Amino acid sequence: VQLQASGGGLVQAGGSLRLSCTASGRTSSSYSIGWIRQAPGKERDIVAAIGRSGSNTIYADSVKGRFGISRDDAKNTVYLQMNSLKPEDTAVYYCAADQAIWAPASVRGYKYWGQGTQVTVSS
Repeated sequence: VQLQASGGGLVQAGGSLRLSCTASGRTSSSYSIGWIRQAPGKERDIVAAIGRSGSNTIYADSVKGRFGISRDDAKNTVYLQMNSLKPEDTAVYYCAADQAIWAPASVRGYKYWGQGTQVTVSS
């Protein structure tokens, strides 16, 4: 499977962005999908993830109530709606996939990775 992340950009604090992760090569319904971010000088952390057929969702504590993950397998796409953005959300956001039914809670649980998309939140 190949993953294409898009939708990043520059936004002011308090603003919103919607990231998209589109799968090709295999249907997205065969995969759990995670959004993982990496800020400069920091490790990669899971932001949100969704299992196959929406079996489970995972959110980092820092984004609960602000971010929402959803999937549209008819479009082979998983979305990350990001609201009330903060400067500390600035990072490169990657989408990643794994064939597990339940979305892995660990970054290491994802086998397939797309390229990142930059999100910059200005104060």
